[in-house]
Amino acid sequence: MRTDIKPARASRALLRHAVTEQIKSYIIENRLKPGDSLPTEAELCDALNASRSSLREAIKTLAALDIVEVRHGFGMFVGRLSLSSLVESLTFRGLLSPEDDFRVLLDLVEIRQLFEEGLAARIIEGLDDEQLSKLDEVVDQLGGCTTDEALVETDRAFHDLLMQPLGNQLITQLNGAFWDVYTIVAPYLGIANSEAKADTVTAHRAMVEAARERDAAAFAAAVVAHYAPVRQRIAAATRSAAEHTEH
Repeated sequence: MRTDIKPARASRALLRHAVTEQIKSYIIENRLKPGDSLPTEAELCDALNASRSSLREAIKTLAALDIVEVRHGFGMFVGRLSLSSLVESLTFRGLLSPEDDFRVLLDLVEIRQLFEEGLAARIIEGLDDEQLSKLDEVVDQLGGCTTDEALVETDRAFHDLLMQPLGNQLITQLNGAFWDVYTIVAPYLGIANSEAKADTVTAHRAMVEAARERDAAAFAAAVVAHYAPVRQRIAAATRSAAEHTEH
């Protein structure tokens, strides 16, 4: 019985993959953008020469990847093409085992630091007086945070403001995805950001001051100083987890 089921499942999987690729090709060839409507289910079946069942399975796959959005009662549309699937996979990997937990966080911190340090000149060039004033306000809010959750949320708002002048949608999405994963995984690991609130406020204020002075080198140095305590907290949590495992 099993020898009959496996080939059937494999065949359905190959068919679903083929229809999935056809839909993606349709979106590209017709130059559709996020939010644009797609043909009806019947029209897609005819256009792709696909069965209704294989089309529906393909749509489910694409919906999970945020490539297609199904609005019940309205139809199908090109999705936002966000990085939600990346967030889910990284989060799941981070929560699956302690070793992956810390590796995921360290990787995220390293990439975030590379973004801000490497793009220092472009970031400070794009920040105007109004945006710098907003950053000052967020730093003041950081100093007033009384919970770890509030600190992380306010910290995220600060870095979101830093990315805005770049006008790079992919960097903005990646930055948001990294924060989403960090927000979920860090508390699970017991990493308390509030323990280093004073260092966080100091580093962020130094970044704003460097940006106001249009000093890219000082801004990059402030970025490094900001992420150093984060790395230290993750390293300490890693050692603590290892010691707990040994005992």
